[in-house]
Parts: sequence; structure tokens; C-alpha cells
Amino acid sequence: MFNRQSYRRIINCKSQKLVSNGVEQPATSITVLDAVTVLSGVALFARWLLSTSLGRDALAHSKPRRNRMVFYLPFAMLVMWFLLQFTALAVGDAKSWQGLFQRNLVGCAASLVTVGLVLVVAKLDFARGIKGLGLRLKTVPRDLGLAFLTLLAVWPLVLAAMGLTIMVTRMWYGQGYQIPQHEALKLLSESVAVPLQVLLAIMAAAVAPVVEEMLFRGLFQTTIRSYLQRPWPAIVLTSLLFASIHEDISHWPSLFVLALGLGYAYEKSGSLLRSIFMHAMFNGINIAIVLTQPPGWIS
Repeated sequence: MFNRQSYRRIINCKSQKLVSNGVEQPATSITVLDAVTVLSGVALFARWLLSTSLGRDALAHSKPRRNRMVFYLPFAMLVMWFLLQFTALAVGDAKSWQGLFQRNLVGCAASLVTVGLVLVVAKLDFARGIKGLGLRLKTVPRDLGLAFLTLLAVWPLVLAAMGLTIMVTRMWYGQGYQIPQHEALKLLSESVAVPLQVLLAIMAAAVAPVVEEMLFRGLFQTTIRSYLQRPWPAIVLTSLLFASIHEDISHWPSLFVLALGLGYAYEKSGSLLRSIFMHAMFNGINIAIVLTQPPGWIS
């Protein structure tokens, strides 16, 4: 889930204008909460750099997850997820909210089926089964707190990546160019049907983080590390793959930076719950920003 509007709250100044549906409107000024969030994140990231020799020692003691997965299994699971998602396109009428609700409900079910298949793979191919994948209920309290702190440290980097993307695209396409909004967020902001909004929010803040973290961090990152024997190359390659499955190229830089944080959290803790919580918090924040903006904010 990706929302460019939340980033513009930070990178745009009061005097700048945004174009929304052909109408100029003042950009939201930076709030105290925005400033505190960014400064706190910068402080946490700086502390991490100092305590890990600029990141070189950050994963020195992280252990690979023992498994016997073949290298093509994560790709097979990803293709299966895509195929299951495509079945949703044949359901309902996209011109009505009821039809969109049916489509997204089928898509949600497809993701849950994929989660079930990944759990089966973990049970069969990971040492200690789903615990070896990184799903342990006893770590939930610790993972919740550290997921928030890790996301806070990554947040300024995600903002910087988005700001740089906006600057480059406007240099190329002109100052009036607007980075397309994520389709799910656009639908969420435009819909007046509460059942559809609730379903979209659940999918974005709960279902998507679980299935995507299981596939990319749980399967892909684990498999790549098993072959390369080093954590950072596995994190980078998985992050590139994660960003590239999203439709809009202009979202890739920020998604790549976010994915680096998710991958680091997984390797550092060995807990998949930590990256799931981070992902869910990130999506949930963007959903909250969309739903609390006044009419006409979303272009």
C-alpha cells in the first residue's frame, strides 16, 4: 500500500500548490507531529549507524533459517498467488460498489489460500516448521514494539526516496506531473460504501502484509540467503523483487527502501511477525491519512 499524499505533507512547503482534479489547492503545511516523527526517525537511524559501524556489523550474528526448499519453490508460490488473484477479475461488476466488493472479497480469499499454502510449505520444508519460518506467538509483544521503532527509523528514508522520485519525475515530465496514487487507496478514498471501505482497509492493513511477508521475506529471502550465504545480498535482491511486482514504477524507489527495512527486521530478529507488523503499520498509517483528508485532497 502506497500513498504519495502522506509524503507531500513533509516535502512540500506552505507556499506550494498541488493540482487535484485540475484544481489547484494549497499543500498541507508540516505539522508538529510530522516534524517529531521525522526527527525521531532520523535520530533512531543515526543511532543505528553509530552502533553498527555504519551498518557493517548490523547482521553479523544473524543466523540463516534452516530449510530444504528448492530454489524455484518461491517463484511457484508467487505465480500461484497471481493466478488466484486473477480469478477475482471474473467476479462481479467493476462499475458498482457491490461488484467491487465481490471482486475484492474473492481476492482476499485468494490471498488467504496462499497463506495456507505457505504454512504447509513451512511445515514441510523448514526446520521446526512454522516456528522455523519465524511465526512464534510468544514474540508478539516484543515484535510489536520493535516493529514500530524500526519503521520509525526507516520512515525518513522512505520519505526521502519519495521526495527524490517526485523531483526527478517533475524534471522529466514537468512541474504539473502527479505520481499516480495506488489504486486501492484511490478506490478507498472515492468510495462512499462503508462495507467496501472496511473490506479494503482489512485487506491493506491485515491480509496484504501477511501474504506478502510470507512470500517475499519468508520464502524468497530465506531461499536466496540459503544459496548466497549472506544476509544483505538476500535482502537487496528480495527488496528489488518486492518493489517490481507493484504496477507503478514511480512507487518502486520508496517501496524498495521500505522493503530493505522489512528484510533487515526479519534477518535481525528471525521473526516474520516483526516484518508483518511493520508492513501492517505502514499500510495502516497510509489508510488513516487517506480517510482523514478533506474532500478534494486526493487526486
